[in-house]
Amino acid sequence: MLKGHQTWVFESNPVILASAAVGGPFEAQGALAKDFDILHDDLWLGQESFEKAEKKLMEQACETAIKKAGLKKEDVQFFMGGDLINQIISSSFTARTLGIPFLGLYGACSSSMEGLALASMMVDSKFALNALAATSSHNAASEKQYRYPTEYGAQKPPYAQWTVTGAGAAVVSQKGKGPHVKAATIGRVVDMGLSDPFNMGAAMAPAAVDTIEAHFRDLDIDASHYDLIATGDLGRVGHEIAADLLKKHGIHIPEKKFTDCGILIYKEDQPVFSGGSGCACAATTTYGHFMSRMKRGELKKILVVATGALLSPMSYQQKETIPCIAHGVAIEMH
Repeated sequence: MLKGHQTWVFESNPVILASAAVGGPFEAQGALAKDFDILHDDLWLGQESFEKAEKKLMEQACETAIKKAGLKKEDVQFFMGGDLINQIISSSFTARTLGIPFLGLYGACSSSMEGLALASMMVDSKFALNALAATSSHNAASEKQYRYPTEYGAQKPPYAQWTVTGAGAAVVSQKGKGPHVKAATIGRVVDMGLSDPFNMGAAMAPAAVDTIEAHFRDLDIDASHYDLIATGDLGRVGHEIAADLLKKHGIHIPEKKFTDCGILIYKEDQPVFSGGSGCACAATTTYGHFMSRMKRGELKKILVVATGALLSPMSYQQKETIPCIAHGVAIEMH
């Protein structure tokens, strides 16, 4: 059901029947390592390329989530996936492996919550019994495409971020036990004129604030409704900007309640500059860490606002600015 201008309310309470998080060697050293289902000690995952390694990450996340849900691939009607690599090949090739009817998504690093929102809408409207949403990223593959190959050793500015190597997947179902998806706010594209591809946090922060503001307005609620509000991958720089913008817009979110997946996923002594980023950042933090905390009873109501920078190597070369988007999904544990 549409509520307000851009928010869906799911009246049937679609359930996240199971979720899975897969990570690489750097994530295995991170702050949330215990919340991953699978961790690899090889950045290549035994593959011939970083892109093939990323495909394996997503395949493992999807297969693990389906298995944890007690289902078979044939029980899942639709698969929604997105990633950062040319024409979302990680998702498309994973769909080839799974054999599940596929809808490819591109919302950059907002793809995790975009997929979860659409999967929940399908289940809520009875167009699917079970729907799978997944996304992935790989540090070396993304660096090679958007910046400089890892082997080049280019110096990065302190406001840059570290692309998470990993994948996250969730099975959304009409029935079962687990956290429920209550609502989703679909974001608008916001472009404040920034063009530095290293400064993702600053570019995406206004989009995150715009979606949070719309979510509160459409549902007539405020921050007190949630135990935790997390942005996707703004990092420390973008998180501070978002917090300042929220205050200027008259929205008060207590500091202990407002966090960012890019800040949470790594330890302070890991050299990640401003924090984590990439499609797997919000996906693994949500489907691993947040789901674990909800099942332990530490969190009952959360809002995850995944952020995405909708640039490409071509748009950057043509001196375009960076349009950004954020999608918010409200999850509750009954």
